Amino acid sequence: MVDTDSPSVHAPDRLPREIWVLVGGAFMIAIGYGIVAPTLPVFIRSFDVGITAVSAVVSVFALSRLLFAPVSGRLVTRFGEMPAYLVGLVVVAVSTGACAFATEYWHLIALRGFGGIGSTMFTVSAISLLIRLAPPTMRGRASGMWATGFLIGNIIGPLVGGGLIVISLRAPFLVYAGLLVAVVGLTWPLLRNRTGESGGADVTAAPPARFREVLGHPAYRAALVASFSNGWAVFGVRIALVPLFVVEVLDQPESWAGIALAVFAAGTAATLVTAGRIADRRGRRPPAIIGLAVSGVATGVLGFIPWPPLFLAVSLVAGLGNGLINPPMNAAVADVIGNKARGGTVLAGFQMVADLGAIIGPVAAGALAEGIGFGPSFALTGAIALVALGFWLRAPETLPRPSRRGAECLAECSVTEGPAAIRPH
Repeated sequence: MVDTDSPSVHAPDRLPREIWVLVGGAFMIAIGYGIVAPTLPVFIRSFDVGITAVSAVVSVFALSRLLFAPVSGRLVTRFGEMPAYLVGLVVVAVSTGACAFATEYWHLIALRGFGGIGSTMFTVSAISLLIRLAPPTMRGRASGMWATGFLIGNIIGPLVGGGLIVISLRAPFLVYAGLLVAVVGLTWPLLRNRTGESGGADVTAAPPARFREVLGHPAYRAALVASFSNGWAVFGVRIALVPLFVVEVLDQPESWAGIALAVFAAGTAATLVTAGRIADRRGRRPPAIIGLAVSGVATGVLGFIPWPPLFLAVSLVAGLGNGLINPPMNAAVADVIGNKARGGTVLAGFQMVADLGAIIGPVAAGALAEGIGFGPSFALTGAIALVALGFWLRAPETLPRPSRRGAECLAECSVTEGPAAIRPH
């Protein structure tokens, strides 16, 4: 008999309500993150440091995430997703709020490093929850909705942050900290006892997925390279260099940097849900391949554009491409892991390569921009996406296919048994 309370079995056109709680949490987190994004480079510059030093503060956050990610994966596997999720949010709230009171450049380095520890905890646990709560044939849509919540918040956040810059460079950090505290207060009562951690649900029946086993799957390797590219471009270069390019090359006011970031986020949000549906119906590969091609080319030419309206238009196109990448990439990783096994170390590895990109990207592109100009730095970023495209062209399709017993059997006994159950087809 199929357990109807299991997250594996739901109406085919409805996501579990727990997914919507995660989506709401992602939305609130992203608003705060977006508020800080246009402020951070300008705030760091106020300490009388250069572009490379600005990029270093962005990179230290990612470096901390990278170094702590393996520990986060083990914590999720041992203690469960919810404790790691909540503790991670508290750590980021404390470190972000403290940034508002920084008086020296090294204060920001230390606080952003501490915040990275909390960030990797709640990121790994949130993705693990998505995988275990979403039905196998709805992983693309679940990932798309979660990312959409994050991106809509990123649309609103930079606009608010751009306005707050006029009032104070320190206020955005306090606002972000307050939003994170609110997320903790809302998600804990709504998700406790609903994640399969204490109710005898069968989702923990399979042994944990191991990184070494999953690394042998070409779809997982393609997702790793795409994740590296995403970290380099979206979480590194765009945060570190786009605001500086807008102010120092396009000669626009500081508040206009928030508009530029919001336009990219709007383009991404516009295609996320569609990409998730395509990934669940047609396969993971088509939207990922198209998205990497569009994003790579558009990002590569950004640094050569001298006209602000055209810069916004190309940023929008790059965002549209980026939105096509994330749902199939995340869904492919979920296919390889399966939702009956905790994949803490596998997800940590997936996150680590994104953080590695976010570490290397701002520093390498920042040094390139400082040495020979912004154009080559954005061109290099676009080229990294095209390398990821090559991996996806060689990757197999992982979308679960219904057996002759039908979709109900698929939810109960098919690919959700763990990484060994996934075979290229």
